[in-house]
Amino acid sequence: MTDEQWTRLLRILDGERLDPLPVGFLVDGPWFAGLRQVRLIDYLTDSRIWLDANLDAVGRFPEVLWLPGFWAEFGMISNPPSFGAKCIWPEHGFPTCEPVLGDYAHIADLAAPDVRTDGLLPLIIARVQQHVPAIEAAGHRIRFAASHGPLTIGSYLLGHTSFFLGMRTESAAIHRLLEITTQFVIDWLRLQKERFPSIDGILVLEDMMGFVGVQDFREFALPSMTRIFASLDVSVRFLHNDAAGLITAQHLNEMGVNLFNFSFEHPIAEIRRLAGDGVTLLGNIPPRDVLELGSEQDVREHIARMIGQLADHRRLIVSGGGFTPPQFGESKIQAVCAAAARAASR
Repeated sequence: MTDEQWTRLLRILDGERLDPLPVGFLVDGPWFAGLRQVRLIDYLTDSRIWLDANLDAVGRFPEVLWLPGFWAEFGMISNPPSFGAKCIWPEHGFPTCEPVLGDYAHIADLAAPDVRTDGLLPLIIARVQQHVPAIEAAGHRIRFAASHGPLTIGSYLLGHTSFFLGMRTESAAIHRLLEITTQFVIDWLRLQKERFPSIDGILVLEDMMGFVGVQDFREFALPSMTRIFASLDVSVRFLHNDAAGLITAQHLNEMGVNLFNFSFEHPIAEIRRLAGDGVTLLGNIPPRDVLELGSEQDVREHIARMIGQLADHRRLIVSGGGFTPPQFGESKIQAVCAAAARAASR
């Protein structure tokens, strides 16, 4: 983000009403690969393609807040390989990894990784470091430290089914696992801040908290997430959870979150009611059915309906209700910006 864009984001979080209504999107590898018409594996592994794609987006659409901005990541395998997880790289499609914990008893022997040396993390740091001069020459700075959340990482290490079953059958083991993954996330975010002093925000991507009920949320998710968002003194504390988010929305203030990206399946008025007026909402256009597959008229109509649900348009960034789809291109981006501007002027 440029200094002007970062200031604009802080003004939104402070509750200032902007005209036109701000537009922003959470974007990662699949969207950038679609923008550049390259294979996802090439975007993730070719440093030049990564840089050119990011510079292309911020240069062509300066009115849009691209979040988190110049994000060096390898999708869902960004973090588990630090614990020894085997990576699987399909020629087409998303990279994934295999569990490393064959049994709950193995959690007791799980060692905490060194975020400075282990897995793919040094490659993530190096990619950004190599291109800071080009990023800053374009007028931008690295603003966010980013990580998947402790439940998400833990579920990849143990296996998703075993992870959720263990909350009820092996709660001590799951608490031990989350203690390790929570400290890992904190260490990883702190290292990014150390290496890139311009960082003033954190992004945590934690969908797995959306798959548990209130009791398990408060026991397993809330303590870890609260620790993470309190671990750095930053202006923006950004949570992405586009699984079920009604329980999450009720606890955003307690966790310390001030920017929330949530599922399009929840009406924005309901999320506003649950989250309160102090959290900025990033949403909630259906990514697939409207942003990718819908017409420009569908985009305009959905945004008009969404805005119409809210009496107060402060602390709102018009966006997708989740990640931005690969085939969301220039004409649709322009349609979103135009519709947001019209909605704000009514």
